[in-house]
Amino acid sequence: MKITATFLDEISHDIPHQNWGPKEWDADFQAMKAVGIDTVVLIRCGWKRWMTFPSEILRKEKQCFEPTIDLVQLFLDLAEKYGMKFFFGTYDSGNPWWHDDYPVEAETALMTKVNDEFYAKYGKHPAFGGWYLSQEICGKDNIASQCYRKMATHLKEMSGNLPILISPGIQGAKAYNENMVKLGNTIDPAEHEADWDRVMARLQGYVDIIAFQDGHVEIELLPTFLKINKKLCDKYGIQCWTNTETFDRDMPIDFLPIKWDKLYLKLKAAEEAGFDRAMTFEFSHFLSPNSSYRSANHLYNRYREYLIERKFL
Repeated sequence: MKITATFLDEISHDIPHQNWGPKEWDADFQAMKAVGIDTVVLIRCGWKRWMTFPSEILRKEKQCFEPTIDLVQLFLDLAEKYGMKFFFGTYDSGNPWWHDDYPVEAETALMTKVNDEFYAKYGKHPAFGGWYLSQEICGKDNIASQCYRKMATHLKEMSGNLPILISPGIQGAKAYNENMVKLGNTIDPAEHEADWDRVMARLQGYVDIIAFQDGHVEIELLPTFLKINKKLCDKYGIQCWTNTETFDRDMPIDFLPIKWDKLYLKLKAAEEAGFDRAMTFEFSHFLSPNSSYRSANHLYNRYREYLIERKFL
């Protein structure tokens, strides 16, 4: 199993910014290409008042700050330069989508305007290849799945059925509750399977790719959950990717590059479960030789050695 896709996280609320410009981003796309990454996914185009491109909609309706650089244009151009596909991530207002009172109509209306704005400006770019719905769910979020269906219907009609990706979590011991406290206990696999059987039935025909985050459960339990995820995706005709997290959820400091042995075990588990592809959250901070974290450089070296040993390079 090798990582062939990565999120681009330049509009996050919990990962430090590296303050890169075009030169630094070009070097990083080159490093991605060197280890076989062919797909980049903007994790969200905006977060509260911050945005990645000069959106008139977000400036007027959410009083967002004008960005100093159009990162969407930059990422599209770099993706084209290095032969990659770019997925556009939807806007996140910061309203908690897992709450029962999540304003689905208002939120989807705003996101739809922003998506339309993006598509009118960048939709014909040759590197544009799909959509990422930025709400992360854990299997019981009926409200968010309603949002997915509304958004997906419009996006597919507008873009000629381009693929739609989501990256949900698992209700494991390392997942957070609504108060941002770790749950401490992992959901029973049978309950996880029942929950996701219901969710995938609702998402069939709307979502094309599910990339489950792999960091929420203990590594020794991960193979069990991955096999369930793959079985359900096959049942509903959905591509099954793993979002193999290259940051470590076990450390007292959030978030640092993961120990290579852990990443290796997670990739091995996904391979044995028969997953279609692996993506990561995320290359530039946690797996890149250009990262502000020195240990990410070393992780890159260990990962390259693995790719060479497995004859992926």
